[in-house]
Amino acid sequence: MNSKLISILSKLTVAGVIGVVVFLFFKYDLQTHITFANLKAQKDVLAQFYADNRLLTILVYSAGYIIMAALSLPGAAIMTMAGGALFGLWVGGAAALISSTIGATLAFLIARFLLGNYVQSKFSDRLEKINKGIKDDGAFYLFTLRLVPIFPFFIINLVMGLTPIRTSVFFLVSLVGMLPGGLVYVNAGSQLSRINSPGDILSLNLLLSFALLGIFPWIAKAITSFLKNRQALSRFKKPSKFDYNLVVIGGGSAGLVTSYIASMVRAKVLLIEKDKMGGDCLNTGCVPSKALLRSAKMLSYAKRAKDFGFNKAEVDFNFSLVMNRVHAIIKQIEPNDSIERYTKLGVDCIIGEATVVSPYEVVVNDKKITTRSIVVATGARPFVPPIPGLDAVEYLTSDTIWSLTELPERLVVLGGGPIGCELCQAFARLGSQVTQVEMAHQIMGREDADVAEFIKNKFEAEGITVLTGHTAKEVIVEDNKKMLKCDFNGQDVQIEFDEILLAVGRKANTKGFGLEELGISTNPDGTLKTDEKLQTNIPHIYGAGDVVGPFQFTHVAAHHAWYAAVNTLFGCFKSFKVDYSVIPWATYTDPEVARVGLNENDATEKNIPFELTRYNLDDLDRAIADSEAQGFVKVLTRPGSDKILGVTIVGTHAGNLIAEFILAMKHNLGLNKILGTIHIYPTLTEANKFTAGEWKKARKPESLLSISEKLLRRQRRG
Repeated sequence: MNSKLISILSKLTVAGVIGVVVFLFFKYDLQTHITFANLKAQKDVLAQFYADNRLLTILVYSAGYIIMAALSLPGAAIMTMAGGALFGLWVGGAAALISSTIGATLAFLIARFLLGNYVQSKFSDRLEKINKGIKDDGAFYLFTLRLVPIFPFFIINLVMGLTPIRTSVFFLVSLVGMLPGGLVYVNAGSQLSRINSPGDILSLNLLLSFALLGIFPWIAKAITSFLKNRQALSRFKKPSKFDYNLVVIGGGSAGLVTSYIASMVRAKVLLIEKDKMGGDCLNTGCVPSKALLRSAKMLSYAKRAKDFGFNKAEVDFNFSLVMNRVHAIIKQIEPNDSIERYTKLGVDCIIGEATVVSPYEVVVNDKKITTRSIVVATGARPFVPPIPGLDAVEYLTSDTIWSLTELPERLVVLGGGPIGCELCQAFARLGSQVTQVEMAHQIMGREDADVAEFIKNKFEAEGITVLTGHTAKEVIVEDNKKMLKCDFNGQDVQIEFDEILLAVGRKANTKGFGLEELGISTNPDGTLKTDEKLQTNIPHIYGAGDVVGPFQFTHVAAHHAWYAAVNTLFGCFKSFKVDYSVIPWATYTDPEVARVGLNENDATEKNIPFELTRYNLDDLDRAIADSEAQGFVKVLTRPGSDKILGVTIVGTHAGNLIAEFILAMKHNLGLNKILGTIHIYPTLTEANKFTAGEWKKARKPESLLSISEKLLRRQRRG
């Protein structure tokens, strides 16, 4: 008998036993014996029994209370009063409190055993934020609920059992949280002869008092937060007035959008950039790389002339002219991010190196500026690994490669991530002999193995040498020859090169402008440590974009910007937690790879059950007509549902195609909605509808189709 069957039988047995006990409880009207009137009528008889059998009475009382609480049966309040009536305030209070807590914990465990795994797996995507909240503040929320008797305790027990809160925490918090309310009922029981009805116990004033008691932890939390912030700010002198509402440090995507939003709500904003407006994306990242990729793709079309019905196509090009085009495109887009434009929008802009000297003060160009809040949007830079001998060569990074004017004959690209993969393919298509070196077992480490293998095969077909499992050990220069020594399964491998590009990740810019001196915390990976509202450990200083992470994408930086602007300017009234629920990205290889949500690797690692639907693009009319019939769409859905957990698309324009799935996930639309939407023919977006069709086809109602077949057969008979 397998473990899954044993688990099912165990749950059925427990549910069956509980069902029988509950059925007998109501069948024999046992609830009629657990009433206020009956307790008052039987008080003397029970008291005499207790006098004759003290230990037995306590044991029977405790066992009965535990069973009732564990099975969520009615009568908990009367049982608590009975403890006071029988045993007095102190003994009765102890017996009632311990019994109720044990019973509540058993109810909690029963709910978790019967439904916990099912609920977590069924609604894993929706519960992710709730689970995190329970992990961080579950004890606090439970305590406040326990203090307010308006909330039925049995519901709290059952709901908490479906969350990941620890059993020990549940027990201890319940023990303390139920103490005030429990003592009120126990005391009422000890004064039973003076009470005529349960209404005499919980007066309106007492209920209001409990409500205030429940609110108190929230007030205490707010006061604690206020005092903590005040202590953090105590060593800084607050100016009597401020030059600006907000100072933003960094003119990249996060800084520009933060400044823009702040200016739109009429805040006085200063944007400080030490180098070039537009940041990495405009000057060394997204814009130049996509411009280069486009030129390289034109060359690839020429090499594929026969695919499009031509005998031959030749392109006469000069690499320096290609790079000139790249810089011309940067210049063309530059005005969108310029000082002139942002000045017209109402943002004051300064070029210079900023130093944060306090939560209220920034020094730039020897001028001290006061501000109510600061947003650090200083981005990230290419990480340079500590490889011996690397300093002996003029290595390239994604920042410096754009200064090339001559095409490298032999180019080594160190790194198999998005930047490394994109530039590998671009330079190979331009004519370089490219070798890609990746220490992991596959390139594109965040993607599924079939995706990485697909792109690797494409690279190798285009002449790129892809070396996975190779760890860079040393750079050697001998007789004017430059070589990279790698370790591969214990053997040395040497790769000769003319240029080497480092594309092994990016490191956040958090040093050198005052954050260390202020004691602002960073994460182990070097990013700025912020809370869910993007606030650092020093109030009034926030972070946004690549300097914060965890996703170093331009569109996430812009996403951060709204939260940074709103929380800094209006956080004293209302603040917002950053929403990371639906984060898409794309790698612009050819074909492109686009992702949103979970892939197979993620779901497996997180133990999230899923169903996989796959549609191959070699079946799509438009892809065939364009001679781009390669790639696939993979959709992960919740078992038994059309709700989307994640999507991966490999194919031409995958970054555009995935937009429909992003919208669907953001607004909780399933594959049925996509299937029911008209898509223009012939377009690549039909792939999304056909994928939904594959999902539907795999779940066709065979029994209904059988009935339909019989009905239609009869119709043909006349």
